[in-house]
Amino acid sequence: MIKKALENFGITALNEMQDASLNAAQESDLILLSPTGSGKTLGFLLPLLSRLENRNAVQALILVPSRELALQIEQVFKSMGTGYKVNCCYGGHDTKIEMNNFIEAPVVLIGTPGRILFHVRKESFKTDTVHTLILDEFDKALEFGFQEDMSSIIKQLSGLKKRILTSATRMDEIPSFAGVTDPIELDYLLKNSISPDLQLKAVISEAEDKLDTLFSLICKIGNKATLVFCNHRDAVERISELLFDRGIIHDVFHGGMEQEDREKALLKFRNGSHTLLITTDLASRGLDIPEIEYIIHYQLPHNEEAFLHRNGRTARMHAKGTSFLILCPDESPAFLKQRPDIEELPEKLVLPEPTLWNSLYIGAGKKDKINKIDIVGLLLKKGGLQKGELGLIEVLDHSSYAAVNRNRIDDVVRRICTEKIKNKKVKIEVSR
Repeated sequence: MIKKALENFGITALNEMQDASLNAAQESDLILLSPTGSGKTLGFLLPLLSRLENRNAVQALILVPSRELALQIEQVFKSMGTGYKVNCCYGGHDTKIEMNNFIEAPVVLIGTPGRILFHVRKESFKTDTVHTLILDEFDKALEFGFQEDMSSIIKQLSGLKKRILTSATRMDEIPSFAGVTDPIELDYLLKNSISPDLQLKAVISEAEDKLDTLFSLICKIGNKATLVFCNHRDAVERISELLFDRGIIHDVFHGGMEQEDREKALLKFRNGSHTLLITTDLASRGLDIPEIEYIIHYQLPHNEEAFLHRNGRTARMHAKGTSFLILCPDESPAFLKQRPDIEELPEKLVLPEPTLWNSLYIGAGKKDKINKIDIVGLLLKKGGLQKGELGLIEVLDHSSYAAVNRNRIDDVVRRICTEKIKNKKVKIEVSR
């Protein structure tokens, strides 16, 4: 099954961390310390496969600190093609849908602590069948204050035989409620084998000119995948408004947004409709946003750990990346070991070219028995698209999004706006 999973991912060889995790003693608890972007998800999912049985019972529980990370792990597990059912539960998701998903118990259950505790108390699933517990981004979960919820959940897991904790930072002490005993520790935080190919650069700017400097830097980068980090959500909104006024197409992402809007922002970033995302540190860990080429620290993080996690969004695995710091002339962060190279900005500014893709909204999803094949058929046969004019398709519970060539999308909407999918009339429009 592991070989098949790797084939489905197109992976021919595991990295050192993943290989060590796979070969760690099956019955021992495991602590996996590895940097953001090093492939930890596969590092704990692959060893899990050999522990699962083909029966309708929750056998593995994966607790994560954020909704986005839960969805990412669910997608990775589904992509393995194991045939095992997986459920994902998190705050902001319809509890009725989640309750219905438990009618036939999943083999793997993924979720945030608050929502999983809700289902434990509702007795949505039998807790005594769970033999493997995975606490992913455990340090972040503690930072977010999930200790009490996680402790309450773990107390109900009477059949636990193995615990796996993953973290991108070293912890002084593992809290006793986790129940870890005599663990095998795999520490890859300082391993050169998975160190990123990251280039640090500084852009010098007076404080009152920072927005102009950011605008110039974005114009120089163009429409390459870029994250701009701020320290607070109000700064994200303020900068976003000013950038829109200057004609910079982008999206925002922070904890104050509704879950639907957060998911849509990430979806459009993944499918290339937007290549610029203004965000808080919420986007620094556990998000499925691959192939980011540039990081911009509009506001410097408070400490080195946050700096490393932000930078970990680029230069992932074997890719290269660049991290820009916007610094005042006399500013020298303590966490910088050496002064970065200075990046000069152009005098003549040109707005980034529009992206190749735009997002098409379809008002039906998985719960309406709609799948990607249905959408491909509709857009190619009825919409008149060529294969190269159709990009990433994502099917959610009650809606779907497809990346369509920006120059073709209006014509496609005109062609298919009255068409049916699975004999059902659905709303189809350019996503707002």
